[in-house]
Amino acid sequence: MHSQKVEIRVKRLNHGAEMPLPEYATLGAAGMDICAAESVNLRVGKRHAVATGFAFAIPEGYEVQVRPRSGLALKHGITCLNTPGTIDSDYRGEVKVILANLGDDEFMINKGDRIAQIVVAPVTRGVMVEVEALDDTERGSGGFGSTGI
Repeated sequence: MHSQKVEIRVKRLNHGAEMPLPEYATLGAAGMDICAAESVNLRVGKRHAVATGFAFAIPEGYEVQVRPRSGLALKHGITCLNTPGTIDSDYRGEVKVILANLGDDEFMINKGDRIAQIVVAPVTRGVMVEVEALDDTERGSGGFGSTGI
């Protein structure tokens, strides 16, 4: 079975001149690695929207999701906030990755470092319909932690 291919048009910005295009590291990878187009010293407990040097034109009906890299998260406590982040099909500005340092030490992000992965995903649009009552379920209105032991 082959996965569907979706063309994403990419505009290289001036500060992204030497940056590699986002790409899959392996044949079975679901996400493409995307790199930093700037160097940032990310202090403990701080966050920064890291420039990538690219803007995308995503086809209508799709989004690009921004997700953390597992190695950075495990080894250094570096993660993406607002995960998964969504790049909408009508956005044409620079793609930035909101990184946060949840680790114990400052972390230096160097220009060219792989900082996140991006996943192309289809979008399903919901239609809200107001009703007088909702159907009953076993869970009902039980909220946070209501199904745990």
